[in-house]
Amino acid sequence: MIFELCLIFFLIALIYSSAGFGGGSSYLALLALYGIGFQLVKSTALICNVAVVAGGVWQFHASGQLPWKKALQLSVFSIPMAFIGSYMPVKRETFFLLLGLALVLAAALMGMKLIREKQYAVRERRGWQFSAVGGAIGLLSGVTGIGGGIYLAPVLRLGRYDSPKHIAGLCSFFILVNSLAGLLGQWAKSAVVFEAGVTLPLLAAVIIGGQIGSRLSASLLKPRWVEVATAVLILYAGIRLLVK
Repeated sequence: MIFELCLIFFLIALIYSSAGFGGGSSYLALLALYGIGFQLVKSTALICNVAVVAGGVWQFHASGQLPWKKALQLSVFSIPMAFIGSYMPVKRETFFLLLGLALVLAAALMGMKLIREKQYAVRERRGWQFSAVGGAIGLLSGVTGIGGGIYLAPVLRLGRYDSPKHIAGLCSFFILVNSLAGLLGQWAKSAVVFEAGVTLPLLAAVIIGGQIGSRLSASLLKPRWVEVATAVLILYAGIRLLVK
């Protein structure tokens, strides 16, 4: 089972990292469908998220595609809200119901963005608007156990908050800090679970897949098709969780 999971995690990390995401939503859904323990599912998904996006954040920063002022505005409320959301007691059935609904909604938003996508002029936004969006999505991210990039990206794109490349950088940073805040929230209630035989092989798979994906995105893969694949993946994951 672990070998099969490692292979699928590798592919998920490759696809998601190509779009600037971590893949936490699909890691959660996949581990749940394979019958992995509830707390181990949540902890492993966040750890894998951090491993995939950490390198991406550095690459976006080095290439000048991470606007730090907006990143900090997005994160000022998202970090504490992600902590609160992760710390909140949520029953297993409620957790997967909320995650399934959130993933289907995120897939619908991504689909709208792809249909309406075209060159657009960035709208000037006030700092409090970034902070409000970040705080709301941070709470949802904490409750559903993921970094929140798949929620944030379509909202920023549909709202014309910034250029596509800058939004990808913002999402990578958002996922990183929210995943760390989510882990801290789990740790605060003594709910972080680590099993070396499960977590370490999956961690190695996503690190390799994430590194390959980030390089393919820069050289070979067309961003639109990567986003289509990502939307399909999260829609599938959301539906499977709802009908499970």
